[in-house]
Amino acid sequence: MEFEAVIGLEVHSQLLTDSKIFCSCSTAYGAPPNSQTCPVCLGMPGTLPVLNRRAVEFALKMGVATHCQIASFSTFARKNYFYPDLPKGYQISQYELPLCRAGWLDIDLPDGKRKRVRIRRIHLEEDAGKSIHDQALAGEQTLLDFNRCGVPLIEIVSEPDLSTPAEAHAYLVALKQILVYLEICSGNMEEGSLRCDANVSVRPLGTAVSGTKTELKNLNSFRNVERALAFEIERQIALLKQGKPVEAETLLWDADAQQARPMRSKEEAPDYRYFPEPDLVPLEVDPAWVERVKRTIPELPEEKKNRFRQQYKLNDYAAQLLTVRREIADYFEALAKRCPDYQLAANWMLREVLRVVNERKISLQEFPLSPQRLAELLQLILDRVVSQTAAVTIFEEMLHSRKSAGQLVDDLGLRQISDEQQLAAVVEEVLARNQKLAEQYRGGKTKVLGYLIGQVMKATGGKADPVLVNRLLREKLKTT
Repeated sequence: MEFEAVIGLEVHSQLLTDSKIFCSCSTAYGAPPNSQTCPVCLGMPGTLPVLNRRAVEFALKMGVATHCQIASFSTFARKNYFYPDLPKGYQISQYELPLCRAGWLDIDLPDGKRKRVRIRRIHLEEDAGKSIHDQALAGEQTLLDFNRCGVPLIEIVSEPDLSTPAEAHAYLVALKQILVYLEICSGNMEEGSLRCDANVSVRPLGTAVSGTKTELKNLNSFRNVERALAFEIERQIALLKQGKPVEAETLLWDADAQQARPMRSKEEAPDYRYFPEPDLVPLEVDPAWVERVKRTIPELPEEKKNRFRQQYKLNDYAAQLLTVRREIADYFEALAKRCPDYQLAANWMLREVLRVVNERKISLQEFPLSPQRLAELLQLILDRVVSQTAAVTIFEEMLHSRKSAGQLVDDLGLRQISDEQQLAAVVEEVLARNQKLAEQYRGGKTKVLGYLIGQVMKATGGKADPVLVNRLLREKLKTT
């Protein structure tokens, strides 16, 4: 019997507000433990929460960007559970009446197809604290850091529309892109600003019967989400083939062992004993507020990718990579305004600029070359002042120098040789030394031309105009 997986994802995104959702404590990452707390986020008796308006606006942005219905009236609830890093014994969240519901997101699949994933709801909630299990620091004790208590989150809950680990990966990539484009979440999974839980079950292929669902936690990267889902799907199928039941449980993913380990039986909504939050009034959002939020939505990745294909005539691969992050797209567009050859600009962005950014682990705001300076270098290539090879050398020097590309051409002696008589003499010398290859070319083995061009370039120290060299070699090989 063949099986298919049914996957739904719950993504928790930390919002980039300066203060917490119900108090004025800072949300800055990396502060000393328990230095960003107050009686409100610690749940001291007699304290009252006050809702952060900016957190609501950020949630509205994500709702609008994912085509959700925005509720004019939503409420908060207390989600009750007891864990050491939850000082109040409950988490303020939204339950029956969330802020956003019934949205969707289109994703690109690895096979080139597209799929629409429905979004069940997006709701606001507060984060819990952090338990630290560090034997070197505290032996067998567990340490608690409450800095994260009360940090604003949105939880984005998909419908179980995903069928494979690869689809789940593609969905997360698309979701993160939107969050980062909207500038409402950093998307940094290592810092915990983006976290994912996965619900998965399997069922006989082509049936509508729901299988027993398990939940996967501790998924700290998109790749681990994919690996954990593949492991769990295989595990459930193996159990069913053996005639054994799948237990409804929560599993922790062990990235080192590449295994999912049972944590506890899976909780359902009744286990949390939700009830209305008595200290917060209902949240009312009027249509005018939603319209103001809509006007702040930037061009999103999918729209930008389609425009790059049309406006700059880029292929799917280049358009995809150049719109992965908003800062990359912005840099490319600034470069394209100054470089008439869009493909050349795209190639340099993908090969050289992003190589340096990734090697140095910096943002494009920290990249030492402005789009204007890089465009000056690319114009030298277009004007055939320097070759592509020489341009790379100049580029590397520009990373450490304030000199212009034009100055460095002369300082480094890299001006391209475009004198036809001078190059014709070099071509004659190269052919004289490689008469067998010349005969092979005339005999139909045209691939040897690349080697001959390389020999001319080598003889001129890489300064020869490769276009001119190509033409001269072809002409000479035909006439001799």
